[in-house]
Amino acid sequence: LKIVSDLEIDGKTIDKKKLIDQHYYSIASKATILSAKEIPVPSDKFQESFGESWDTVLTENRAFNAMDACEVFGCDAQHLNEAWGKAKKVVKFGGGFYCGLVSLNGKEVYVFNAFFMSMRSKFVGEGASIHCFEVEWRPSQLSWASFRNDVLGPTDPTEAPAGSLRNTILQRYKELGLDYIPSKGDNGVHASASPFEGLAEKSNWLGKSIDRDDFGKAILALGISRKTIKEWSLDPRILMPDGSYGSLFDELEDLDVGDCLEKIRQLHDMNKNL
Repeated sequence: LKIVSDLEIDGKTIDKKKLIDQHYYSIASKATILSAKEIPVPSDKFQESFGESWDTVLTENRAFNAMDACEVFGCDAQHLNEAWGKAKKVVKFGGGFYCGLVSLNGKEVYVFNAFFMSMRSKFVGEGASIHCFEVEWRPSQLSWASFRNDVLGPTDPTEAPAGSLRNTILQRYKELGLDYIPSKGDNGVHASASPFEGLAEKSNWLGKSIDRDDFGKAILALGISRKTIKEWSLDPRILMPDGSYGSLFDELEDLDVGDCLEKIRQLHDMNKNL
């Protein structure tokens, strides 16, 4: 395993460039990126769940993404999260897509993905930072699945093998300056789940252009446009080989470079005329 580059990114930069928001796009798009009127709310399900028209709620300006809700309520991420936990009703409209009727400081409005602000605060707060490592290795010596399972370790650090990054962080968290015990939800380290996810994350966190990345060049060589690559970097739901629609990132998970490229070619051929 070779470290190609490493970079420290402070919380202010993460906040200003909305790097963590892009990283968790499917959740964050409804919490910090899109305004309420831009969020694709299923109006029939909203009416059925909350007993009033989505159009009326929009007209009366009673719905907000999580970031805007903090301003409306005059609160911080923690207090919004607490209010979200006490919401009269929370409805799931899709994967990572929640709406709740939230009351705080004498006001009651609809809020989308309010929990994300608390997650986000860990990355953008005072003194927060992320250290990024760009690494490479030969697939013949280490598969992507082994990189994630053995080098990184499972999501739950207590189940990670000795010597893996997540287990090591768990064993040495005080020495490493962490003020919390690593857990499944906050285990100290993230790694890309596939070569394509790695390309998307290098583009977001490191500002690396697609045509300057070896894997990016390989995808372009398949005849897939930069526009499609950028759209796919947001993990859209696309047509799968079995006829269903699902997560692109999930379909590519743990594939080595060659297999990942072949799967991308196959999926592109299936979806290009849709």
